[in-house]
Amino acid sequence: MNAQAAHAGGRGNQFDVLVVGSGIAGLYAALTAAPRARVALLTKGALDDGCSRYAQGGMAAAVGAGDSVELHYRDTIDAGRGLCHPDAVRVLVEEGGARVRELLDWGVTFDTQDGELLLAREAAHSRARIVHARGDGTGLEIESALISRVRRSGVTIKEHTEVVRLVVDDGGRCIGVETVDTQLGTTGCVAAGAVVLASGGASRLWRNSTNPESATGDGVALAYDAGAEVRGLEFVQFHPTALALEGAPRFLISEAVRGEGALIVNERGKRFVLDAHPAGELAGRDVVARAIWEELQRTGAPCVYIDCRPLGPTAPLRFPAIAHACVQFGIDITRDLVPVAPAAHYMIGGVSADLDGATTLPGLFACGEVASSGVHGANRLASNSLLESAVFAHRAAGAAINSLGEAEPPRFAAGAAERLPLRGSAEVRRLWSDLHDSLWSGAGVVRKPGGLRLALATATAAAGCAEPSLPAVRLRAAARTAGLVCSAALAREESRGCHLRSDLPQSSDQWHGDYVMHKERGARLDRHL
Repeated sequence: MNAQAAHAGGRGNQFDVLVVGSGIAGLYAALTAAPRARVALLTKGALDDGCSRYAQGGMAAAVGAGDSVELHYRDTIDAGRGLCHPDAVRVLVEEGGARVRELLDWGVTFDTQDGELLLAREAAHSRARIVHARGDGTGLEIESALISRVRRSGVTIKEHTEVVRLVVDDGGRCIGVETVDTQLGTTGCVAAGAVVLASGGASRLWRNSTNPESATGDGVALAYDAGAEVRGLEFVQFHPTALALEGAPRFLISEAVRGEGALIVNERGKRFVLDAHPAGELAGRDVVARAIWEELQRTGAPCVYIDCRPLGPTAPLRFPAIAHACVQFGIDITRDLVPVAPAAHYMIGGVSADLDGATTLPGLFACGEVASSGVHGANRLASNSLLESAVFAHRAAGAAINSLGEAEPPRFAAGAAERLPLRGSAEVRRLWSDLHDSLWSGAGVVRKPGGLRLALATATAAAGCAEPSLPAVRLRAAARTAGLVCSAALAREESRGCHLRSDLPQSSDQWHGDYVMHKERGARLDRHL
């Protein structure tokens, strides 16, 4: 389909604000916009299929005694290794408390003691400031509460509706989306005065990942192909401690366990991370991930270990989800070591967005993991992601509504619907597998030019698959995003934060800025920081 052939299907498929994605950012944006606009929320799976529900640690906010927004600001800036946008970090930390209070008003039940929020400390935070729920089930608690509220809000919910293209009019404004029903294969369109992209990250593209199957980076590809700028895509965060057992999913072992006193040890029981940084287990994610990776490369071991025994017999009460996941594989966290290794976890780069979520494409806004708000720089501070989702989704929804008066209501010409096959060929499955493997080996924790070029070639081949099936459509979007990641990682000739080059191990002042990419204008280094 194209913009001229798209069909909105009447007012029932025409909205003021269209939100793409049903994680915490998408749900928050929809709820913020709903009282003031006709809102639709589209998600390619069920409403609760996104990454947010898997977030364990919590939400960082300076809400406790002895803490301050200034301390939170400094911790975030320090973690970002020189590339955080200071104005975005200011917004994050100054508005974080209000968003936590709003979540409480919306029915989220955070863990408390004697009527006060329980606050945990995580790596690279100078204070205990992590609000959490259900012990280690914060994402699930927030998402569940928001879903319940969205279902009562009047928002039109379209589940199993995958966006395959952003529709841009002749004036260069995003006016809606083209979709595929993921259960039937039928195509369609939804028109909107403003589109809020909240489709999540891309970490499932790597062979070893903590993310669910849906996290394939399609939002970045959609925005890039429509003419929006993307930036910082070389920065993909690998969580240091994912469960590393043959046949087991890469279940996240939260940083919060280390904040409570758990240790990282090698097979000899040595706390080797102390050799990399005096903070040891509480150093930044980039430091800990690299230390573990280098230990595995040096020893040839498949994993290192988390030792939760210092937490004592109450560990399963504080971390019930982790304890339950481990016991399924015969591990008792009160007495056994937990085997762990790094896994792809979070996409720091994304669609370029300003402080109100506006992208460089008029009519398109972005928030959550799909966006590059500038908050995280080159390395995300633990538990800032849920806060970023809430803070910038609130802003993006407000800005989207305010933009409605700038354009005429979108109009679509009628066009015939199509039906895509829901099953892909063996060739598509092979290309998917090759993409997963090439990203892990070539664009993983530590990169080198040869591996990145091989991964880029694999992504380019996958992007060229012309098969007209839904799996092939998804493959092409994933490969587009993967190719952008590899191109950015090749271009940034230094190591900084979670972008580690074995051939260029030091940071360079020449690369102090954002690597920005645009489909027509090419790439540039934005040195405005």
